[in-house]
Amino acid sequence: MKFKTLAGLIGLLAIIAFLAEPVIKLHKIPLIAVVLIGVGMAIYEFSEGLHKDE
Repeated sequence: MKFKTLAGLIGLLAIIAFLAEPVIKLHKIPLIAVVLIGVGMAIYEFSEGLHKDE
């Protein structure tokens, strides 16, 4: 259980770091919206995966 949580958090940090670079460099509103939606979906999937085992 702890490994799953740790691996998920590392994955979330990795996707946020990967998607943050274009947002910081380009400053385009539609790109920021798409990245925020994607990160939100990743966080939702992570939380659903953690609560599925309970």
